[in-house]
Amino acid sequence: MESLGDDAATAVAPIAKWKNDFSRTFQYYLDRSTPHLAERWLGTLAVAAIYVLRVYVLRGFYIVSYGLGIYILNLLIGFLSPKVDPELEVLDGASLPTKDSDEFKPFIRRLPEFKFWYSITKALCMAFLMTFFSVFDVPVFWPILLCYWIVLFVLTMKRQLMHMIKYKYVPFSMGKQRYTGKKTTARGLGSTMD
Repeated sequence: MESLGDDAATAVAPIAKWKNDFSRTFQYYLDRSTPHLAERWLGTLAVAAIYVLRVYVLRGFYIVSYGLGIYILNLLIGFLSPKVDPELEVLDGASLPTKDSDEFKPFIRRLPEFKFWYSITKALCMAFLMTFFSVFDVPVFWPILLCYWIVLFVLTMKRQLMHMIKYKYVPFSMGKQRYTGKKTTARGLGSTMD
């Protein structure tokens, strides 16, 4: 009886080793892609275009697309929200400043950009794979789903914008701000002095 257990263990060992090697290699390339922001998003855009083209050609899988849209909307809310919500948390060291006299604290996202990108890319790949199985092609009237998703998007973004305005934060930055010094005004050449 023990020989059967040993045979099963030796058969599983190469699979576990292959899985471990694949996981390490995948993580290595994922880590190397971190600083390449534009290239990562262009790749995700290409995956999204392939998915949209497949759904358009098949004229189906609208419920999968709707679920994907809801998931991406949920990720977008996490990306635009601060890590510590001023409405829910007692003011502590990581809260956003609410007055001009408060100390500046940088905006920390609830969902960092890399995880946002990675989650969207995984979701697009998963939705693409689901289009190969007819069980996910539920017949629905897609204009209703599209209208409902648009209403959800508008209401959610309105609520998020109101939250940003109320607590005075902007989830985007245009890089490091630099001090340029005092700007001097030059007088025109033809001006006269009194």
